Amino acid sequence: MLHIQNIRTDKEGIIKSLAIKNFDAATLINRVLEVDAHKRELQKKYDTSQAEIKSISETIGKLFKTGKATEAEELKKKTADLKIATKSLSDALTNAEKDLEKLLIQIPNVPHKDVKPGKSSDDNEVLHSEGRIEGAEGLLPHWDITAKYNLIDFETGAKITGAGFPVYKGKGVKLQRALINFFLDKAIENGYTEVQPPLFVNEASAFATGQLPDKDGQMYHIASENFYLIPTAEVPVTNIYRDMLMAEADLPVKNVAYTPCFRREAGSYGKDVRGLNRLHQFDKVEIVQIQKPEKSYESLEEMRHYVCELLRLLELPFRVLRLCGGDISFTAALTYDMEVYAKGQKKWLEVSSVSNFEAFQSYRMKLRYRDSNKKTQLLHTLNGSALALPRIMAALIENNQTKHGVKIPECLLDYTGFEIIN
Repeated sequence: MLHIQNIRTDKEGIIKSLAIKNFDAATLINRVLEVDAHKRELQKKYDTSQAEIKSISETIGKLFKTGKATEAEELKKKTADLKIATKSLSDALTNAEKDLEKLLIQIPNVPHKDVKPGKSSDDNEVLHSEGRIEGAEGLLPHWDITAKYNLIDFETGAKITGAGFPVYKGKGVKLQRALINFFLDKAIENGYTEVQPPLFVNEASAFATGQLPDKDGQMYHIASENFYLIPTAEVPVTNIYRDMLMAEADLPVKNVAYTPCFRREAGSYGKDVRGLNRLHQFDKVEIVQIQKPEKSYESLEEMRHYVCELLRLLELPFRVLRLCGGDISFTAALTYDMEVYAKGQKKWLEVSSVSNFEAFQSYRMKLRYRDSNKKTQLLHTLNGSALALPRIMAALIENNQTKHGVKIPECLLDYTGFEIIN
């Protein structure tokens, strides 16, 4: 959520920047400023009324002490009328605050200056690419290979639950678990502290990180408890720090978490969702950082390079994209996507998004720190997939297929206990 002070001081700049996200903000921003002005006027009247009540109360006390009871009683009547008027102002102020918040939550985060205009993922910038993508002729897609070696059973998963809920079997389970442990160990080696968060969050948590109201339709909701199944560990892990005033010495915070993730993926269909390409339940290792504003983009670059190094260790061809305005999320200021090339499908698959949300989430969740000048500031939040399992599995299986079976990358051998799937 944008800070109202930023909108007051840079209205035109914000409108211009949000146009990069293809969001016409002018009408909404103007309405925000109208409601904000009304709220501030109510606040001024309320404060004046409260001060008058306090002053009169002090006068009443003095009148009673000096024996002027009649005058005191007259003033008490005036105070009663003032209290009624003040209560009316208080109610109006509360309503104005609610109206202002309803408007503010409709405004996306302002994109970073490096985000370029664009309409869709077709306009994303390819910043870096490495690894060979040739030699894909005659290779099978992962859904054929997993069926051949009995690694993943999509049909039984559909019978038990529905499409997008696969059953992993045998060495498919072991490879999945190997990847999870490998990603966790590497994160811990790089200074991240592992946490194991809940898989359900309440409405306040989903709102704080921006899933509500923007992504309401993408989440599974348990109506009886008003809980949401997490779409990513970002949500519970970041909310650990909701309503906190952190010490500067404790920054940056670096957490890693493995969780199952749940996404409705409403409207997904066709060849792009076949096999492991798009699931409703999947496993992911997530990294989260909380950082001082002046250091957050250094942290973003650190996280990007960290994910790239994981992909190098897995010996997967990959590329780095900087998302354009038309593809970046509602909450992010700048996002890098890492994609791997799956040779059986002959296509690029997104396996990680690393984003800086700047103070957008912190403003919602009141996450602050006190700097060296004893001034309280909002912190910046960042998160990234490191990594999402399904498409990594798909690319590993497709790219490492041989006539003898599927070879396991060297970095995973200590985790799998086997060198080949056959």
